[in-house]
Amino acid sequence: MEGFIRRKKELKMRRKEKEIKNINEIKKILGSTQYITIAMCENNRPYLVTLSHGFDAERNCLYFHCASAGKKMDILKSNSQVWGQAIMDMGYSDSQCDHLFVSVHFKGRVIFLESIPEKKQALGVMIKQLEKNPDRVMSEQLGEDALKKVVIGKIEIERVYAKKSEKVIISL
Repeated sequence: MEGFIRRKKELKMRRKEKEIKNINEIKKILGSTQYITIAMCENNRPYLVTLSHGFDAERNCLYFHCASAGKKMDILKSNSQVWGQAIMDMGYSDSQCDHLFVSVHFKGRVIFLESIPEKKQALGVMIKQLEKNPDRVMSEQLGEDALKKVVIGKIEIERVYAKKSEKVIISL
């Protein structure tokens, strides 16, 4: 679990008062956000996508589903390393020149799931995180034919750091 938190030598947060160090708080954020944005790179050209996701705290990973072809797949097949973020936007603080938020940034590696049981488990995690009525959706959409066709990416989280700005702090 120590590898989950960033090493101090790798990244230093300038605004220490905003840093979230509690791993359970970080996991709660990843488990409650609706989407993540991941950055990837191919031939020194960056590419960015936003995805709905599910966070699996036991396996320390994020799941997403996607099409079987396209730019994202091409890049991830040649370079599986990603940098990503999950954000909870609490809005701009009008007349204060400040924005309130909670964010988690992570580094990881994407692998694509092949087995039907793995795909079913991953989609279950996503559906439970995203749906208001997960049991109904899982019974309707997790049939074997659908599971054979769906492409599921798994981001194995290697490093993470988080910060929050929950109150206006004026500093020049």
